Amino acid sequence: MHQPRKLHMEAALRVVQYLKDAPGRGLFFSSNTDFKLRAYSDSDWAGCPLTRRSTTSYCVFLGPSLISWRSKQYKTVSLSSAEAEYCAMTGACCELTWLRCLLRDLGLLHHEPALLYCDNKVALYIAAKPVFHERTRHIEMDCHYIRDKVQDDSVITRHVNSKHQLADIFTKPLGKETIVPMIYKLGVQDIHSPT
Repeated sequence: MHQPRKLHMEAALRVVQYLKDAPGRGLFFSSNTDFKLRAYSDSDWAGCPLTRRSTTSYCVFLGPSLISWRSKQYKTVSLSSAEAEYCAMTGACCELTWLRCLLRDLGLLHHEPALLYCDNKVALYIAAKPVFHERTRHIEMDCHYIRDKVQDDSVITRHVNSKHQLADIFTKPLGKETIVPMIYKLGVQDIHSPT
């Protein structure tokens, strides 16, 4: 907003064009659901070409329905892709914890752990192993938080292949051939489309 350029205008026009072409798109919440929580977390490590800050994101599903999502550019530069991915996992884990408490307050108890999917094997390894080393010292608080949730069986971490990573849509610029199936997987439907 402080120094807009032609590139920024073109990006804004693409967003407006997408919204114009999809006036009837929205999320559908089915009444038949299994009420299982699962989340996908992702990071675009050093994705900003100007500041090299990472954008992290997550999306949370209750059964087949997308109920929560977030995308955030971090204020500091991540020193590794594992650190950026781990920050994204921490955000998703906090959201899963809050949603479990909210659902409990609504009378829906979760006896099964929530699933947290990440496409970075190093970040998953750090979450699973209680060994700290020099590389994880600066993300130690995040490590303790996620590890506590894994150890008390409120969250289970799982690896997801990058091409099935649903949180990519919130962090990376993707082509139409990738976005269209991903929007379908997120549960976005068009009420104006023929049935």
